[in-house]
Amino acid sequence: MSLGTLNDILFTVYGRRRDRVMLQRQALGWVPISSAELYRNVAGVARALESWGIRQGDRIAILSENRPEWTIADFAALALGAVTVPIYSTQTAQQTSYILNDSGARVIAVSTKGQLEKVLTIQRHTPVEHILVMDAVETAHAVHMHGLMLHGPNEPDPEFDARSQSIAPNDLATIIYTSGTTGTPKGVMLTHGNMASNVAESMAAFGFGSKDEISVSFLPLSHVTARHVDFALLDRGVVLAYCPDIAQLSQVLREVQPNIFIGVPRVYEKIRQQVILKTAGFPKSAIYRWALSVGRAHRAETLTGAEPTSLSWKIANKLVFSKVRAGMGGKAEEFISGGAPLGRELAEWYADIGIPIHEGYGLTETSPVIAVNTPTTHKLGTVGKPLPNVEVRIADDGEVLVRGPSIFKGYWNRPEETAAAFVDGWFKTGDIGHLDSDGFLSITDRKKDLIKTSGGKFIAPQPIENSLKLNPLIGTAVVIGDRRKFPAVLISPYFPVLEDWARANQVNFGSREILVANTRVQALYEGIVEELNQNLARFEKLKRVLVVSEEFSAADGTMTHTFKVRRRGIEERYRALIDEMYAKADAAGG
Repeated sequence: MSLGTLNDILFTVYGRRRDRVMLQRQALGWVPISSAELYRNVAGVARALESWGIRQGDRIAILSENRPEWTIADFAALALGAVTVPIYSTQTAQQTSYILNDSGARVIAVSTKGQLEKVLTIQRHTPVEHILVMDAVETAHAVHMHGLMLHGPNEPDPEFDARSQSIAPNDLATIIYTSGTTGTPKGVMLTHGNMASNVAESMAAFGFGSKDEISVSFLPLSHVTARHVDFALLDRGVVLAYCPDIAQLSQVLREVQPNIFIGVPRVYEKIRQQVILKTAGFPKSAIYRWALSVGRAHRAETLTGAEPTSLSWKIANKLVFSKVRAGMGGKAEEFISGGAPLGRELAEWYADIGIPIHEGYGLTETSPVIAVNTPTTHKLGTVGKPLPNVEVRIADDGEVLVRGPSIFKGYWNRPEETAAAFVDGWFKTGDIGHLDSDGFLSITDRKKDLIKTSGGKFIAPQPIENSLKLNPLIGTAVVIGDRRKFPAVLISPYFPVLEDWARANQVNFGSREILVANTRVQALYEGIVEELNQNLARFEKLKRVLVVSEEFSAADGTMTHTFKVRRRGIEERYRALIDEMYAKADAAGG
């Protein structure tokens, strides 16, 4: 079946008549959901929505962690031609209220008692008329989804099918609110055709679905990358195992043993940090360093998809590399990264342990994939070649411009901002990049993130930050210095490693505040930065280091829900410390 709308995916899955298309973790283990059960569940929820007067174009919000009911609610809304509005489960009542009001959502599906209580505190200030709840919560204020699902049809429903198949590619499918790294979230309008065209092309070169494959759905479905990936994998016959809590990911990976691993850079960074922690101390550290040197010598073979055959590689694989893969389930054959820049050095580290990560690139506004590395077309340090149905060109100032069927319809109720997002029919991505002679796209940085010192020099912070984050002592690094005399860096340590270092070096501390204030700790991080400075241009060199005692998070506004740094949030939170640091430098003539 050709893919014209997202509804076609549901009928493709149903048509396969498989015993399991999804897996849900319950007390007694993993419970499969069949093609027939998925169809029944979706149609049952759609019938209820229709009975409430939900019609084409009405907005339906979903506030939930990843679980089968998320996708069922999504498909039910799409089947009616309604518009799905995802909300991150970690967002506050105030943030949730903003999205519900801005989108005009009439129905919201929530996962748990806690999410239900959050919505009930704000419901009277929103347009929400009905609430669906996924868990078996005792309440008179919501309708249980499971009852609706079980009352769905056990045979094909011609009326439901006809309504679903009447939805056109140009019909609005979803409004996704951007994570807001630079300001108030905007609703990105994506049509069925936008997302379906991207699903059809983005994973065509991977060959998924040729065997009984499993992937763990753990990246928030409220984010366009995760939702796109799940649509694409379902369309190709890959079984989805849902992980509602990323804290459970290690255990879920061991239990499910997925064949496909799809993550964001932060997840890959955390795995690398754990490897370094577990290989600390003699003789493990010596074996680890030797294995990495062997892997580095065979990097080219790994990147072509071939497993090296040398005896040294086999030994390194048995002693180190296989154990890393075991921590990721042990059976994954394809690894994909998206949602943020992976960083060349991190990609090289994985290639050196025998794991080629296929990095992709895109934005919410592009449905999302613009370019991706594939098993047959891969170049380290790039985000791959643009999809066949997406055109890319580089503007005179280096900004990446794109056009194609996956480019969004516009921002919800923001015609002026929609117009400003385009130039001569090309969408302005806001990213700086270039295309090489082989057609591979590389991204340097966000245009808005470029730092311009008071001396007029432009600095791209992301490559510097990605290099620093490779050090196991660093959790997050943020380069600062816009309109300042020189660049500096604000560092949130990776505290498990820092605290181990402190104990090993007799540095006493009663709290993280005391730890980061210690002169030896300050000197430790200054040394790390100084080592990096040797590889930077003179105007890029980081002249001051500010170590903070907190880990950045979405809760305090310093990161997005997909683990990207919110520079404005960080600069606001640490404004006093940053101003004091630069004032001291000025006083010292620095």
